[in-house]
Amino acid sequence: MATLGGSLPLLAACGGDHSILDPAGPAAQDVAWLWWGMLVAFTLIFAVVVGLWLAAFRPREGRERSEAEQRRLGLRWILGGGILLPGVVVLGLLAFGVPAGQRLLPLPLPDGETPRVIEVIGHQWWWEVRYPDEAGEVITANHLAMPAGEPVDFHVTGADVIHAFWVPRLGGKIDMIPGRVNRIRLEADEPGVFGAQCAEFCGSQHAHMRLHVEAMAPEAFEAWLAARREPPPEPVDDHAPARATFAEHCARCHRVAGLSEGDTGPDLSDLGARATLGAGVLPMEEGAIARWLAEHQALKPGNRMPSHDHLDAEALEALGAWLETLRP
Repeated sequence: MATLGGSLPLLAACGGDHSILDPAGPAAQDVAWLWWGMLVAFTLIFAVVVGLWLAAFRPREGRERSEAEQRRLGLRWILGGGILLPGVVVLGLLAFGVPAGQRLLPLPLPDGETPRVIEVIGHQWWWEVRYPDEAGEVITANHLAMPAGEPVDFHVTGADVIHAFWVPRLGGKIDMIPGRVNRIRLEADEPGVFGAQCAEFCGSQHAHMRLHVEAMAPEAFEAWLAARREPPPEPVDDHAPARATFAEHCARCHRVAGLSEGDTGPDLSDLGARATLGAGVLPMEEGAIARWLAEHQALKPGNRMPSHDHLDAEALEALGAWLETLRP
């Protein structure tokens, strides 16, 4: 019981929305099985090596080996431990690893269907997500919605430096390289919320580049997209001063459907419906946007949005309250 109790803290690390050992899709399941297989195999190898190492220090009685016998014994250890054992291990890894990696490739589907494409662009330090479609492109930021129960091809690239797209519970990671589009296929078994993280060091706020991933039932996902294609609602007069502040100070960088077309910073058209602010820095709740506007350089130092010291607290609160209303 004492041993079991001591192992519980270690087992607790196997869960969570960033755990590869809690797979939620077929590709991630393959990765998890590969990980457990490697753990078992290398534990056995380690035990054998330690056993042989201890045996080498055991006192031996009997005749001394001749120089020729010692050379033959040394050659056997070199061939067995230095060539044969590593060769078998590498071949075993390839036998299990190649099929696991193949699940992540955007190969033709057996039924001839074409998977949905979602484009993800990494910026310092936030995520741009695009849904190209004949019915009209939908753009959002730091929030990725996808249909559950069907494969999705993600086309990823970097806007400035190399980033990496990684949803641990759905599959492996892939680099996002400026000027190049890489592709990876992921699938969620059922609806759920998953954590994602940039997995390539991309600057001082690399750790604060998180992505909220939500897998939805296909009909709920289509409704999610349709709601964001709808024209924005008529503006409310109560927020007219905040919209004027936005038009003067923010519109050149940020897009809000029906109001501005800025493309330097995140699209804010559905900001109020997102789960977090600043790519996971703050949970979305009442007053959070106003706090972000006032303290963003303290909350996420080095981000590219300039400080708003020229705006008083009342103007920032009004601007934040209006931005909270931006929902489909």
